[in-house]
Amino acid sequence: MEITPGPAPVCLADFATLARTVLPPHVWDYLDGGSGAEVTLSANRRALDRVGVLPRVLTGVTTPRLRTRLLGREYAMPVGVAPMAYQRLVHPDGEPALAAAARAAEVPYLASILGSTPIEQVTATGADVWFQLYWLRDRSLVADLLARVRAAGCRALVVTVDVPVLGRRLRDLRNTFRLPPELVPANLPGGRDDLAHGGTPGVTPLSTPHDSPFAPALSWADLRWLGERCDLPLVVKGILDPADAVRAVEAGAQAVVVSNHGGRQLDGVPASATMLPEVVTAVGDRCEVLLDSGIRGGVDVLRALAMGAYGVLVGRPMLWALAVGGQPAASTALALLADELRDALALAGCADPVAARALRTVPVD
Repeated sequence: MEITPGPAPVCLADFATLARTVLPPHVWDYLDGGSGAEVTLSANRRALDRVGVLPRVLTGVTTPRLRTRLLGREYAMPVGVAPMAYQRLVHPDGEPALAAAARAAEVPYLASILGSTPIEQVTATGADVWFQLYWLRDRSLVADLLARVRAAGCRALVVTVDVPVLGRRLRDLRNTFRLPPELVPANLPGGRDDLAHGGTPGVTPLSTPHDSPFAPALSWADLRWLGERCDLPLVVKGILDPADAVRAVEAGAQAVVVSNHGGRQLDGVPASATMLPEVVTAVGDRCEVLLDSGIRGGVDVLRALAMGAYGVLVGRPMLWALAVGGQPAASTALALLADELRDALALAGCADPVAARALRTVPVD
């Protein structure tokens, strides 16, 4: 792995330190920032740090198994790479590099509709790809995109439901952030999204509803329509209210992702980890529950499992790694995460992720 000079990373936070040195300040702010006063962004980390896991002793576990099943498929660990837009912004190899790292690690890669590489090139890496969808204004274009995603070999469809409009991200507003002209949303019909390149002072890119290609008025009826026409497993991402999780299941979801978009949408909402136990209780065994927003290491994965999640999605740390060393660095980040999770399971007395879901958690002051 060729990265900037210095000690080799030993945890995901080390990649953040390195990424900040190689990325332009406005790009770092785009990746690192949240919406509003970034209250929710900070809360995600605090909430995870308050989750204490009660280890079991004398279980005879020496080398835990990390392998797990998500959406009926087996993966090397209960971790997926979260969907993130425009990955070529941080490294020229972009989405295919992260997808290849996910393939090598045997974990799912969630490809964003706002990826800077066509979905066909992403699935060509051999990764297990789940496609993330924002609802388009023209329903016929949604149907066309579904056919394209299916033909490309994607394994699941992930509908993000917490972005009726883009959150007001103050760092981007102050920087008048805009994408470079060579970066385009390769999966959108026509491959264009002019708002993302505009950099209008005082307006966050993509935040103007009447100009956006996306439909702000996504409804439960739309989700049911989608579930009836898509033969891929349906995942609903952006759930915080347990009642919404139940409705997602009733609309056909096989999994929900408890998420506040990494603190990038409505500021002041609860941390994802805070709402996870309530969502797990509400849906019971009717669907799988995943967690994202704030995952930074193997202990966080253990915390999520102990609170009832089937697995987690990791976002920003994978972009940090991509920025500093492309696919090799991303592979190193996933390997570190696996090592940390293996250690955490062993110390908690768990033979595998299923055993971790039986652990108790208590608040840590």
